[in-house]
Amino acid sequence: MCNPEEAALLRLEEVFSATLARVNSYVLQPLLPAAPEPSDPWGRECLRLLQQLHKSSQQLWEVTEESLHSLQERLRHPDSTGLESLLLLRDADRVLQAHIEYIESYTSCMVVQAFQKAAKRRSEYWRGQRKALRQLLSGVSSEGSVGASLGQALHQPLTHHVQQYVLLLLSLGDTIGEHHPTQELVVNAVTLFGNLQSFMKQALDQAAATQALWHTLRGRPRDVLCTPAHRLLQDSQDVPVTVAPLRAERVLLFDDALVLLQGHNVHTFDLKLVWVDPEQDGCTFHLLTPEEQFSFCAKDSQGQAVWQWKVTQAVRQVLRGKKDFPVLGAGLEPSQPPACRCAEYTFRAEGRLCQATYEGEWCRARPHGKGTLKWPDGRNHVGNFCQGLEHGFGIRLLPQASEDRFDCYKCHWREGSMCGYGICEYSTDEVYKGYFQEGLRHGFGVLESGPQAPQPFRYTGHWERGQRSGYGIEEDGDRGERYIGMWQAGQRHGPGVVVTQAGVCYQGTFQADKTVGPGILLSEDDSLYEGTFTRDLTLMGKGKVTFPNGFTLEGSFGSGAGRGLHTQGVLDTAALPPDPSSTCKRQLGVGAFPVESRWQGVYRPFWNFVCAGCPRDLQEALLGFDVQNSRELRRSQDYLCCERTQPEDSVGSMEDILEELLQHREPKALQPYLRKALSNSLHPLGKLLRTLMLTFQATYAGVGANKHLQELAQEEVKQHARELWAAYRGLLRVALQRKGQALEEDEDTETRDLQVHGLVLPLMLPSFYSELFTLYLLLHEREDSFYSQGIANLSLFPDTQLLEFLDVQRYSLVRDKCFLSATECLQKIMTTVDPREKLEVLERTYGEIEGTVSRVLGREYKLPMDDLLPLLIYVVSRARIQHLGAEIHLIRDMMDPNHTGGLYDFLLTALESCYEHIQKEDMRLHRLPGHWHSRELW
Repeated sequence: MCNPEEAALLRLEEVFSATLARVNSYVLQPLLPAAPEPSDPWGRECLRLLQQLHKSSQQLWEVTEESLHSLQERLRHPDSTGLESLLLLRDADRVLQAHIEYIESYTSCMVVQAFQKAAKRRSEYWRGQRKALRQLLSGVSSEGSVGASLGQALHQPLTHHVQQYVLLLLSLGDTIGEHHPTQELVVNAVTLFGNLQSFMKQALDQAAATQALWHTLRGRPRDVLCTPAHRLLQDSQDVPVTVAPLRAERVLLFDDALVLLQGHNVHTFDLKLVWVDPEQDGCTFHLLTPEEQFSFCAKDSQGQAVWQWKVTQAVRQVLRGKKDFPVLGAGLEPSQPPACRCAEYTFRAEGRLCQATYEGEWCRARPHGKGTLKWPDGRNHVGNFCQGLEHGFGIRLLPQASEDRFDCYKCHWREGSMCGYGICEYSTDEVYKGYFQEGLRHGFGVLESGPQAPQPFRYTGHWERGQRSGYGIEEDGDRGERYIGMWQAGQRHGPGVVVTQAGVCYQGTFQADKTVGPGILLSEDDSLYEGTFTRDLTLMGKGKVTFPNGFTLEGSFGSGAGRGLHTQGVLDTAALPPDPSSTCKRQLGVGAFPVESRWQGVYRPFWNFVCAGCPRDLQEALLGFDVQNSRELRRSQDYLCCERTQPEDSVGSMEDILEELLQHREPKALQPYLRKALSNSLHPLGKLLRTLMLTFQATYAGVGANKHLQELAQEEVKQHARELWAAYRGLLRVALQRKGQALEEDEDTETRDLQVHGLVLPLMLPSFYSELFTLYLLLHEREDSFYSQGIANLSLFPDTQLLEFLDVQRYSLVRDKCFLSATECLQKIMTTVDPREKLEVLERTYGEIEGTVSRVLGREYKLPMDDLLPLLIYVVSRARIQHLGAEIHLIRDMMDPNHTGGLYDFLLTALESCYEHIQKEDMRLHRLPGHWHSRELW
């Protein structure tokens, strides 16, 4: 059954629909000229606003018709159609939105007096239609202007209609009772349309005040401010206020901007970028903007409260992106606008940001968070900001003079300057990867020329205030040489070593990029020169040459154009030939560059990070980041984004890393954890290891693969192992401190060496093994060639004859396939890089040999050294291990010092003796001492 209120609603909708139709036909349609658009900008703007109003009116009529139709259906079929079918109840938000859009369109026309201007254009027509207008709507004044009459005709029906909506809906709610199923829908509709009444009154009042404002302004201020979007909220002529330090004659608060007037000067501040300081001083409150701060002082506390409240609510409203509903400042949202927000602003004041446009996140009038800076000259910076300065990761493009060429900086920034890790790609095709401080290269870094550079180079080492300084490696591709040594102010300065592609090595002292004083030069044939040189390592001045055969030449050396090298001195041929093994093993750089200080620039950022407590905001500055490396992308604006993609092996935050570290402190869990950490480039330990690998390859790969650098390299590997263990201990200390615990007392040297050689070195050695083993191969190439010849000679013997030659009784041993198991076991020494595992292979080989002898004798037998050596020579000769000399010396250099004098030392010594015997040219005639000729053993 239908209520009387529903019938009244039906009549109300019928009347309103008919009124809207007449308004569209008799009022709005005549305002839209059929002739061409007005030529003046204001005329075109008024026409656009009237067209928008006509569209909104049409939409409102369509919604009213739908509501009318739902009411008619309800009255026709009251038993089958419930109250919830009424559009006014089931879709009240949609009906409400149509009303709001009409009101906003109407008030925009009202603000710029579009009705008056349109009426003036067709004044003759409207004078004839005045009677029709009065008949159309009751209450339209006959005394007012045509424009005012049109305005009344367009808003009065809506005002009356919404008022009746509220009254009828309230009555309907009372009729159906509190427990009716649709009571909630009715209450919601009453609330919405009740709020709409308040909103309409507020919108009309603001529009009227804004329209009146334009009559009080003249000249440029009016031209600048008179727009349909503005709504005046407060005028200092109504509530006086003074502004310092800018002495404004008048202050206007609009719904989207704060305006300060000084004569013909108009200072406009976007409310999205206005912050109201909550602190106040008597009748004064403060406003913050990107470039200025203002103090607003009212005559009394009441005036101060009005201005501060209205500015605050206006800022909050503009940040919401739509007008407050139902009234300004109402609702459940916090009254204070958020301190952090997003906006765009172009800086005008002189300074580094002059004319730059910033778009992004702000906090208290300063860029803060993620954002983009763009300068008119093409510079771009995208990244993180803190209190107005670049801070955190950022990408900056600097255009160069040549077309479409940029310097691209992908770096960490601190307080406006590059600081921390960065990758810089220059328009010259040079690339720098390393650390910065105060905008300059500082710390460890790698600078490399482009692949097509006419003079290719690569520098890997330390920097100080933008210049090469400290220990560093430079590879000169044009000259085909590598410099290893000290730098100062961008030049080679101090002790240094030069290695050339021709195999020539020089060690001496440099000053201002030139060699000074005496030095030594080693040629590929192991000739040694001690004396002075030119920059290109030509012998010049006094010196002495020692030839491989022991001859010496001492005197003065020089060179001339086209004359080659000439000398005047004494040639001594009486000296005995030196030991070839000692001649080829001369080592360079040892002692000149203390191993502890070579790569401090790599260790220092890590230790600074650890000493700071591993803060999360510095994690990426230490570890670097994964960024695209494409010059094509760099030319595109799309490349300017703050987000970096993380590889699949990402280890997460420092909190996760430290927590996992604490969970793997036990000896059984520590080695797997360290293996995992060192293999991950985003773990601090893994990052440190990869950087050390980079320095090692830069020093000893390619041109640096020279036998005279072997000792320099092997002591460096050991030092890296010690530093990595110390790095683990540093992280562990931080992890414990975060739990309120302390690390046990510092380790003694013996405990540290045990962990370094037994735990860290085997895990990290594979990363350096290729370059390191190559140096051992080159250093022991001569010995290994004799060894290979000896193996070839021994391979001519059948097994039984070789055993007989070695004085081993053959008949019983042949049945055991001549130590085949021991031979296969020894061959596994080449399958691992871990010195300890190599020694374990040797121990198992010894066990296989001893086991074979024990089986033949039928009793357990312990082999002394003299008995072991002939059998081991047999096993080695049949195992055919390549480069055994290099293997032996690497094991000896890298083995745990705690094994000295133990079983491993004994077995390695036996293998060394075996290796030396096989090298001897008189192997066929040599009889080894031993007891195997004693038949009583068998």
